Amino acid sequence: MTVVGIGVDLVHVPAFAEQLALPGSRFEGVFLPGELRDARGRTTDPARHLAARWAAKEAVIKAWSASLHGTAPVMPEHVHHLIELVADAWGRPRVRLHGEVADRLEGHSLEVSVSHDGDYAVAYVILSRN
Repeated sequence: MTVVGIGVDLVHVPAFAEQLALPGSRFEGVFLPGELRDARGRTTDPARHLAARWAAKEAVIKAWSASLHGTAPVMPEHVHHLIELVADAWGRPRVRLHGEVADRLEGHSLEVSVSHDGDYAVAYVILSRN
């Protein structure tokens, strides 16, 4: 495997929670049903977990963008709803791609790490070509 892109994103959870609460915010429709269900099923504030998922989506886009350095983007910027962060029974995250994003990144793999500390959530993504 060859690493072709790295992405990282940091989210301030309180500001993110404020934006989530606004009707018609940019976050409507970007989280898939499983992501919403998982975040709401946690014992801590769902906004904290959605912030980590947002950071992961952004980190995927940044890693993909880094892999295309010097060439034009292949899709519009608003593809967050096609990138899903899922967790296994132990809470370990994995990225699941859908639709055109999955088609465009066929033959690639994504590794993701997410973390929370205080008011911040962070995600780090490595995009590799198989």
